[in-house]
Amino acid sequence: MQTSAAALDLAHARPRPVHWLATAAAMAAVVAAAGLLQPEAATASQTPAAVAGQVKAAAAPAPDASGAAYPLDCRGEKPAVVEKGSGDLDGDGRPETVAVVRCVSGIGTPPSGVFVLTGPSSRVVATLVDPADGAGVTDFAVRGGAVRATLLGYSSPEVPRCCPDRRETVKWQWRGGKFARTVLPDARSM
Repeated sequence: MQTSAAALDLAHARPRPVHWLATAAAMAAVVAAAGLLQPEAATASQTPAAVAGQVKAAAAPAPDASGAAYPLDCRGEKPAVVEKGSGDLDGDGRPETVAVVRCVSGIGTPPSGVFVLTGPSSRVVATLVDPADGAGVTDFAVRGGAVRATLLGYSSPEVPRCCPDRRETVKWQWRGGKFARTVLPDARSM
C-alpha cells in the first residue's frame, strides 16, 4: 500500500508533546515581556494653589435654604421653603441653592417666590420670581446648570383665586452675569 501525499501532510500536523512545550514557552515569554514593559508614570502636575482651589470647591456645601433670610413679609412668621434644588448655576465651581418660598397660610395657597442663594451664609443673590407677582410655582427642578418651573397665574382680578387661568413654563440660565429667563413651549394648555 502506498501512502498519499495528503496523508503525509496530516501526519505532520499531529501535535506532539514538543509542540505543546514550544507553545507554552512562547506564551510565557509574551506574558513576561508584557509585565516588564509598563507605561511611564504620569508627569502632569498642578500648583498647590490650584489643588487647594479644587479641594475648597469640592468641599463647599450648597447653601442651606432653611437658614436664609428671604425678602418676604409674612407678618412676623417665618417663610416656608416648599421646594429646593442645588447646582453650580454660574460656573464658578461652587453650588448655589434655589428655593421656592412662600408665607404660611391657614387656607389657600399664597403666591411663591423663587430665590437663588449663595455662600456659606445662604445669602439671597437673585430673585427669579417675585411673590408680589402673585404666581404659584409647580414642576420645579434644578438640573444641568438651569432652573425650570411652571408658573401659574391669573389673567385678571375677576378670576377666582382657586383656579389659575395662566400657565407659563420657564427656564433660567446664567448668561452675561445674570439669570436670563426663557419661556419654553408647554404641551399642556389650560
